[in-house]
Amino acid sequence: MCRNIRRLHNFAPPATDTEVRDAALQYVRKISGSTRPSAANQAAFDRAVDAVAAATSELLDSLVTAAPPRSREEEAARARARAQRRFAAPAGE
Repeated sequence: MCRNIRRLHNFAPPATDTEVRDAALQYVRKISGSTRPSAANQAAFDRAVDAVAAATSELLDSLVTAAPPRSREEEAARARARAQRRFAAPAGE
């Protein structure tokens, strides 16, 4: 999965339409290999983003869980801790 696509399920408050659309855009960019499509491909690119966003929204609305909702702040803190461990200089340097 593309690192820029974030988990959207089971947050309080729920994922916004903007978050869903941003994830869809990242996905379409990744699979198309293009961050900015040519004018000839722009309509197809936009349709794909719309379709992925709609499918994502439908999926998120359909998912059921017994787990308590996640906190965006806690998830962000975990991500920062992972990044710090990942990019920390090895001991002795």
